[in-house]
Amino acid sequence: MSGVRILNAEPKGYSPKARKILDTLGEVTEKALDRDGLLKTMAGCEVLIARFGHRMDEELFAAAPDLRALVSATTGLDHIDLEAAADHSVVVLSLKGETEFLKEMSATAELAWGLLLAVLRHIPQAAGSVKDGIWDRDAFRGNELRGKQLGILGLGRLGHMVAEYGRVFGMSVAAYDPYASDWPMGVEIHSAAEDLVEDAQVLSIHVPLNDETRGLIDGEMLARLPEGAVLINTSRGAVVDEPALLTALGSGHLAGAGLDVVADELSGGPSQALLAHVRDNDNLIITPHMGGATVESMEKAEVFMAQKLTRFLESEERRE
Repeated sequence: MSGVRILNAEPKGYSPKARKILDTLGEVTEKALDRDGLLKTMAGCEVLIARFGHRMDEELFAAAPDLRALVSATTGLDHIDLEAAADHSVVVLSLKGETEFLKEMSATAELAWGLLLAVLRHIPQAAGSVKDGIWDRDAFRGNELRGKQLGILGLGRLGHMVAEYGRVFGMSVAAYDPYASDWPMGVEIHSAAEDLVEDAQVLSIHVPLNDETRGLIDGEMLARLPEGAVLINTSRGAVVDEPALLTALGSGHLAGAGLDVVADELSGGPSQALLAHVRDNDNLIITPHMGGATVESMEKAEVFMAQKLTRFLESEERRE
């Protein structure tokens, strides 16, 4: 296989095992770059490796006339302009559709459950209080999960896992997913998202971002949730109407929310409104899209994608 020029634009914490595979493919450059730096470095690059830190759009592809493949160890691709990639004959290699491999990846589902427990039991605030030398358990009296209704929006791989967690915790579990073909035992089927949320004391979101789901959880849907419900979102930020969410939290209609994703992460993270609410209130927890960011899952994903890139380049070479 002739050597290719590979740029890893987000090398921090990158798997050494995956790096060894890349080294067999050609010349590998590792640089943590901002937007301007990336655009200036793309000339001559044949393979770009990146996660969520960059928006892959027309401007980027135009700056990379030699680019053959974009490697993103992610299932969601909303950070990539797929039409622009196709227009520039760039093949996008990702984890999307890699069903068998993804069955073993539980990190995001585990974080969803961690956020839920953190919100209901006020764990961050309680731990912070102890750090400040205060020992007062009554200040952080929370709520249990047993006996509550868990509503799952999206019953794919992660939704299935969260459903299992809910049943283990003694919750009644319901779900809505018009595309689900494998329905777990013990999970109540709802035919509409509006019906699901009406009884969901906990709503956990596990849908991809597309035209159907963008803004799906708006003010009307939030109002349908029972008083004192909790919302958890580890899917994509734009699925939830953030101003409406803040209104529901501010009014007390929602008891809390845990978000691992926000609407416009590539513009610097949470909006000023979200940050202001977090600073002044204890009913919202935001983490920096770290659902899949475990040592185990990232190494598995990066090795898998390096192997997938190898197969792609070998197939290209055979065609030539």
